[in-house]
Amino acid sequence: MTATADLMDLDNDFPSCEVDLRNFGGRTRFDGPVRTVAVDGDNALVKAVLSEPGDGAVLVIDAGGSRASAMVGDVIAAKAAEQGWAGIVVNGVIRDSAAIASLDIGVKALGTNPRRSEKTGDGQQDMAVSFGGVEFIPGAWLYADEDGVVLAPSRVTA
Repeated sequence: MTATADLMDLDNDFPSCEVDLRNFGGRTRFDGPVRTVAVDGDNALVKAVLSEPGDGAVLVIDAGGSRASAMVGDVIAAKAAEQGWAGIVVNGVIRDSAAIASLDIGVKALGTNPRRSEKTGDGQQDMAVSFGGVEFIPGAWLYADEDGVVLAPSRVTA
């Protein structure tokens, strides 16, 4: 995988996420095509999407930056890894961070909160979501590593 700093050296106009996301998964470097969900305190849609085959994609979850309840826990992250997702980026929080650290999947989030989320199924999927100065468009290519998150219109080969 091309490092995010190297990508920015190739094209400094690539959008890079200005939100300080922490690494939680067993992979600190991951990339793949973007899929999205937008939710408000409810992770039922997140669970449904990550239970489907991921085919190396990265799910970007826009929870509005809320730290009130976790959008991903160890059960959902383990299912995502099993289904072949490359990673998960959460504009919100996760839980079960110690267990998630042992999984072969990239997970970036604002932080942690042990509180469970609602389970009503509310939310939207596969539409553009924006946070941290980046518009995450389904199908664009997301690169994530220790330095941050960069979005490219398509896969970059350096």
